[in-house]
Amino acid sequence: MKLEILQRRARLLTELRACFVSHGYFEVQTPVLSRDCCVDAWIEPFVVPLNAGEVGYLQTSPEFALKRLLCARADKIFEVARVFRKEESGPRHNPEFTMIEWYQCHVDHHVQMDFVEQLVSHLAAFSFENGWNAELTKAVRIHRLSYQEAFQRFAGICPFAATLEELADVAGKTTATLPNGIETDRDGLLNLILADQTEPGLKSLGAVFLYDYPASQAALAKIRNDRFPVAERFELYLNGVEICNGYHELTDPIELKSRMQQQNQKRLAAGLPEIRSESRLQQTMSTFPLPPSSGVALGWDRLVMWCLSCDTIQEVIAFPFEEA
Repeated sequence: MKLEILQRRARLLTELRACFVSHGYFEVQTPVLSRDCCVDAWIEPFVVPLNAGEVGYLQTSPEFALKRLLCARADKIFEVARVFRKEESGPRHNPEFTMIEWYQCHVDHHVQMDFVEQLVSHLAAFSFENGWNAELTKAVRIHRLSYQEAFQRFAGICPFAATLEELADVAGKTTATLPNGIETDRDGLLNLILADQTEPGLKSLGAVFLYDYPASQAALAKIRNDRFPVAERFELYLNGVEICNGYHELTDPIELKSRMQQQNQKRLAAGLPEIRSESRLQQTMSTFPLPPSSGVALGWDRLVMWCLSCDTIQEVIAFPFEEA
């Protein structure tokens, strides 16, 4: 049975590549080992000793290298990347996994949501027509909810206007004991409400895009200064499982460095080692500007799980880490 699943996975990957090519993308390969690393407070990279005391990183995402290609005037690129994240194991996690990441110049995150919907619908139809998953249909309708709409609908609170006390009160409705110190951590409270109350509501919708996150959760997305500033990013949930993350990309190299430094400050506060915030991407952007663009990182193993009605990531990987 495992071999049959791997054969189906391979055919789905062929379909995915054809879909990208038909939309004008071309496939690239970027380094798995690099001196650059996208700094994230909660993603731990594997560190590899290099010559003369230097260190490199197994990439947690091909983001920095792909954006350097955008600076070199590539306009529509994608990669089927092997990526690595330390201390990530479980039914939906493996330390080594496959990420499909792509970028297009001169479009925003809403255009990418349209493309993701086409891609997911195509793969769902392919799986259904081959008899691999009878629960799928030929047309997948993906609902769209802003972060604010989702919180108001499923948790009964505005995530932007609510006070810390109000957020703590809502979070306490589904959590007997709040984690120590979280009462003063706005993003921590929002993430707790998201996990305990909002995401179960999203699961009831089947397929849904959640977009326009709080500015404090922008990562490397542009921030739009509405009444409540929001990060122009989205996530796709399929049956309650996060499948992909998309950004209307930040293009300012100075702001890029600042955000990397902010992530390092969070890492240090949490007792985690600092990651080098100087990068070849930041240097490249200072000379050859990153054009307006949007990009998406998609967990391929999780999407295959959904297409083939599998319950764990171990079912769709030839050799999970425990067997590697």
